[in-house]
Amino acid sequence: MKHAGQGCLDQIEALLQSLRAIPGPIEKKRGIFYYRGKAFLHFHEDPKGLFADIRSADGSGFERIDVTDTSAQIALPDQTIRRLRELGPGPKPQGPRAR
Repeated sequence: MKHAGQGCLDQIEALLQSLRAIPGPIEKKRGIFYYRGKAFLHFHEDPKGLFADIRSADGSGFERIDVTDTSAQIALPDQTIRRLRELGPGPKPQGPRAR
């Protein structure tokens, strides 16, 4: 199974916009999101359809979710938010200390 190409990502642009609106994950490359410096969510395509790989709740690997149909794409942002809550908050922002 290969990573989703640009044509495939074009087809799910509305989903990508929804994911970009979620605080926490950073999209380092189109369709590839990181959280706490680790790969968190990305997409694959194959003849069976389109799949999202999202970091497992224990952080040890990925769970594959079929997002070929529209209803699954609509559900993915909520699943993403739940997973972020399971993983816990990201690191505190670094910067100069306020006096």
